Amino acid sequence: MREHTDTSRDPGPASAHRLKPLPALGGDQPRVEDISGLRIAEVMDSALASLSCRRGRNAEFAAFAERVFGFALPGPARAVMGTPYGAVWTGPEQWFIEAPFASHEDIARLLKGEFRDLASITEQTDGWVRFDVTGKGALDVFERLCPLDVQAMEDNAASRTLIEHLGCIVICRKAAVEFSVLGPRSAAASLHHALIAAARSAL
Repeated sequence: MREHTDTSRDPGPASAHRLKPLPALGGDQPRVEDISGLRIAEVMDSALASLSCRRGRNAEFAAFAERVFGFALPGPARAVMGTPYGAVWTGPEQWFIEAPFASHEDIARLLKGEFRDLASITEQTDGWVRFDVTGKGALDVFERLCPLDVQAMEDNAASRTLIEHLGCIVICRKAAVEFSVLGPRSAAASLHHALIAAARSAL
């Protein structure tokens, strides 16, 4: 994630290069919007990495991943939210792994240290923006935004979809009322505008 020098402290030699993360939408704090009981919140306290099984290592990889994370990696259209790690299926033998940014800022390096030659791992935190959409009007909003059957999404369902021509991932954390949207960070403002416009139209 983009950073800038934190000048709020004494700019002595030891602090000259102290950096502070910047929200994808700019400003000093993540953006939060409340619209008729629905909350759309920019989230920047989550680290993200991609995890892919190496060819021919499926059984060994699956068993090892369960030991590392404390849960079996989810299958198609599913997610698992554990502590500290969560996992979202993104394709055959591929997942996004999330964890708290405060403790796992260097999540890719941490996972590489665990999996070594069992998996291919890449840093994803800076490539994506996350918006959490929570409230009773969430279903109406998503029905205007994308072709997903959000009415049928249960807890921990997850799916790729298009929102305003942007490739996104929608995660249902709690059926009907709590969703996360992952989209390209470079289009954060466009995705945020689409969410706000749909909420104002629906609610």
